[in-house]
Amino acid sequence: MADTTTTTYGLTKPEVGASDDTWGTKLNTDLDLLDDLLDGTTAIAPNLSTLKIAGTAVTSTAAELNILDGVTSTATELNLLDGVTSSTAELNILTGVTATAAEINYLDITTLGTSEASKAVTADANGDVNIAEELKAKSYNETYVAIGANDIDCETGNFFSKTISSNTTFTFSNPPASGTGYGFVFKLTVSGTRTVTWPSSVDWAGGTAPDAPASGETDVLGFITHDGGTTWYGFLAGDAVS
Repeated sequence: MADTTTTTYGLTKPEVGASDDTWGTKLNTDLDLLDDLLDGTTAIAPNLSTLKIAGTAVTSTAAELNILDGVTSTATELNLLDGVTSSTAELNILTGVTATAAEINYLDITTLGTSEASKAVTADANGDVNIAEELKAKSYNETYVAIGANDIDCETGNFFSKTISSNTTFTFSNPPASGTGYGFVFKLTVSGTRTVTWPSSVDWAGGTAPDAPASGETDVLGFITHDGGTTWYGFLAGDAVS
């Protein structure tokens, strides 16, 4: 039979009847090991499933350990830790908002192609957003564009201007789809004696396009359409305004 047996953490104990030398060797070995454990030279790797603290065995399941280390935690497990259960009313107290689901939905954009009177904002089957009539604008601003070329791109604004110094033919592009009203103002300044040609789709008041401004003068013209630019209605809003 061996004189010693190994126990937890590498400590040894003599067998019954072991010699004095065995006891002395065991004591020296264990003292050295204890010293290493205390100064960190040797690490302790206890069994986490059964860890004894002050003589009392603590048993932990894998699920319980997961709750502590954050590896896998269910909502129920988290509730065990934080002890918080909040109702809708309680959450509203925290945020300062008291609103039902129906009230919050008033601000939603409704499903495409449907109409709901309770919505503040709706969208039609084309994705166009419609604003309810309860809504009022305090100011209205239009985008101003000083065009470089001779094309007026309707997608870029509603107020355009250009100074020409040669005979010029203007074009209009990208009007909104038929069924949507659109209009723009055009401020035209001329340097020298020039001619101006407009798109054939423009229907002028009186059937005749106005003359180009005289040299150094500015005219203001207006154009509107509601059929996707098939027909534009043009009119002279201001003659020689400057």
